[in-house]
Amino acid sequence: MDSLPRLSRFGACIAIALAVGAAGLPLPMVAPGEWQVSASVGGKAERICLSDPGLLMQWEHRTKKCERVILSSTADRAEVSYTCASGGFGTSKVEVLTPRSIKVDSQGISDGYPYARTVFANRVGACPSR
Repeated sequence: MDSLPRLSRFGACIAIALAVGAAGLPLPMVAPGEWQVSASVGGKAERICLSDPGLLMQWEHRTKKCERVILSSTADRAEVSYTCASGGFGTSKVEVLTPRSIKVDSQGISDGYPYARTVFANRVGACPSR
């Protein structure tokens, strides 16, 4: 008989799956740096320096503390589900458009209301020195 309780084995499997899932993200999505984010290609953009580019996958909740789970990942696509400590949650489908740009389709609940949005993000380089 195993010495690990059933619940501990389950927790270990989840931790391994999360670690493997995070490593399986398409490369441009995991590169920290300065990103330009807009609601449409060529639209008005917001520039933001991200040490955690995973925030692009939870753009609606980018100022919240959230836990992400990689549901699926290939070389140019990923699906991520996230839940925030403040009560919001969402699911995002991320597609690599070019080596430095991604499209994020996201839907979920924010401030008690449903949302659905698409954002386009381009990595423009390293964060500027301050």
